[in-house]
Amino acid sequence: MRRTSVNVKLEFWRDTSEKKGFRLRRAKTEYMELKFSSARRMDDFVIKLGDQDIPRKARQRSYVIVKDHSRHLLSVNQRFALFRELCLLVVPISFCLSCRNSRGYDIAKEFNPKFTHLSPVWYELRSQGRKIFLDGRHNADKGWVSELWKNGNALVLPRVVLEAFPADLLLNRKQLTKACDIILKECKEMGYDGIVLESWSRWAQYGVLHDPELRKMDSACNQSRCGTGVVDEFGREWERCMGLEALEFIKLLALGMHSVNSARNASHHLELIFVIPAPHSENLADYDFGPQELRELGDYVDGFSLMTYDFSGPQNPGPNAPLSWIHSSMELLLGGDDKDGVHGRAHLIFLGINLYGNDFALSKGSGSGAIMGWDYLSLLEKHSPRFLWDEKSAEHFFIYSLDNIHHSVFYPSLKSISVRLDEARAWGAGVSLWEIGQGLDYFYELL
Repeated sequence: MRRTSVNVKLEFWRDTSEKKGFRLRRAKTEYMELKFSSARRMDDFVIKLGDQDIPRKARQRSYVIVKDHSRHLLSVNQRFALFRELCLLVVPISFCLSCRNSRGYDIAKEFNPKFTHLSPVWYELRSQGRKIFLDGRHNADKGWVSELWKNGNALVLPRVVLEAFPADLLLNRKQLTKACDIILKECKEMGYDGIVLESWSRWAQYGVLHDPELRKMDSACNQSRCGTGVVDEFGREWERCMGLEALEFIKLLALGMHSVNSARNASHHLELIFVIPAPHSENLADYDFGPQELRELGDYVDGFSLMTYDFSGPQNPGPNAPLSWIHSSMELLLGGDDKDGVHGRAHLIFLGINLYGNDFALSKGSGSGAIMGWDYLSLLEKHSPRFLWDEKSAEHFFIYSLDNIHHSVFYPSLKSISVRLDEARAWGAGVSLWEIGQGLDYFYELL
């Protein structure tokens, strides 16, 4: 964008704001100057107000100061449409966005240039007896994908959730190969840039991942220890056998994806991003994804989407994703002493940030649940609560009462998102947002 174009937009912004009743001091906007160059990093841009440079840290923080009353937030949310055209992406960070709601699809198109990956939640890999099939093409919106490709360079990687029963998939090499072929065929026919695969949490539920020693073995050892793969009445043997086959399936799928070139860019192969849950304790459990798995899969997959959210629930109300927990999850995953060089793989991780919140009823037997942006704004309009900042978790929350029941609401704010972006930058990681369309539109000013 040229300087003259920016000046035109600034003038339009001033005139529009004044027509809406906002009184702006022209001296504060008349002498704002942006020096553009071929550089892309935030550090390389100089922003001045008059003849004074605005420090990089000040410009990052100036718009994340949140006043402690709801009317201010509602006002900001209403005014955002007036200046969204002036938002510029100059931060060197990768964003993997998940979307499965109509507002999310609109946001993806509107802010497409800000994102590196977009992942609509469309598919499930299912099993029925010996039959393996991919369900979800009816959800795919090819028109939306085409619009994205016309207006930006974000890669489109639909999310594939593995719902297939592990014994139907992981104990049969032919079934593993067939599953990979089905996914590859869909990517080719639909012109996708790859997929985001979600399976680890489901495998953990079936006990597939509870033997860490099995996960360290290679295929030859697996065959010798698993024998015929016969399942006893308690399912014990297939649990041990599938611990390794689970990782082999991911590797096999990644190799298949990398053997196919993108339809949009013949010099780039299809990508596989693997979804991994964050540990909920200071020590890794047997079923957790840890440094060993990162080393083993890091040379195969193109990224890991780390689900650093849903820390609290109805049984333990509290913050959605305490900053200390996010930091400890990264430390556990990447290894403290880095003797195996896993820190060098931090760039493969997309640190999860939730755009939804939670409304917790603080009385036993009362309902609690997730809330989206429109729910949040409705609560602010109705109760006019006062915001509180929790230093320990680095999240905003407020308290309100309804029918004599106290509620605590934890919902993202510009400040809470900003400190999590800083955490990702400190590690050299990317960011995964779950999910666009659930938050407030002005959140994307930070990206």
